Amino acid sequence: MKIAENIHRFKGTLPGHVTLVAVSKTKSVEEIMEAYHTGHKIFGENKIQEMVSKWEAMPKDIEWHMIGHVQTNKVKYMAEFVSLIHAVDSLKLLKEINKQAAKHNRVIDCLLQIKIAEEDSKYGLSEEAAESLLQMDELRELEHVKIVGLMGMATFTDNEMQISEEFNTLKNFYDKHKAAYQLHTLSMGMSGDYSLAMAHGSNMIRVGSALFGARNYS
Repeated sequence: MKIAENIHRFKGTLPGHVTLVAVSKTKSVEEIMEAYHTGHKIFGENKIQEMVSKWEAMPKDIEWHMIGHVQTNKVKYMAEFVSLIHAVDSLKLLKEINKQAAKHNRVIDCLLQIKIAEEDSKYGLSEEAAESLLQMDELRELEHVKIVGLMGMATFTDNEMQISEEFNTLKNFYDKHKAAYQLHTLSMGMSGDYSLAMAHGSNMIRVGSALFGARNYS
C-alpha cells in the first residue's frame, strides 16, 4: 500500500486550492487503481495511446489530463474522454481539438503552454504569440474548446533563482490576462520544483515519482 500512503501523505501537505495531477505515465492499471482507491481521481499521461488503453480499462469517473506534447493527428483518439489538455501551443491544434470534440458533443478544456524555460527542447508559445492567439476572432469561433488557463515548465536546473524567475514570469502573464479571458488554472511545477511553483502562484502541479516511486522506462 506504499502508493496509497504516499498519496495521503503528499496531499496532506498541499494547500486546499492546489490541484494535484498524479502523473501516471508508464504506471500499470494496478498501480493507478491503488491511487484511485484513496479517492484521488486526476491522472496525467503524456502518450495518448497509453492514456486511451488505461481509460478503457479503468473507472469512468477518472479525470484524464494529457500533459505531453500533442500531435494533431492523435487528438481524435482522446477527444471522447480527455478532461484537460495541458500543452496547447497553436491555433492549428485548437482547431483540431474543436473538430474532434464536436463529434462527441463536448467542450474540451485546454491550457496554453507558455515557453518560460531556456531549453530549446521545451515547447510553448512566447508571451506575444499567446497574447495574439487569445485575441483572435478565430479562437472565439471554436465552440468546442475552452482555454481555462496557462501551463509552463521551468528550465531543468539546480539554480532556484532562475526557476523562480521563470515561474514569476508566467504568474505575471497569467495575472495580466486572467480576468479578460476568464482564466482560472495556472499549471506549473513538477516533482522537483512544485514547492517553488506553488510559492509563485501555481494552483495545479504535476507529480509522479513522489507518489508512484521511480519512473518505469520499459
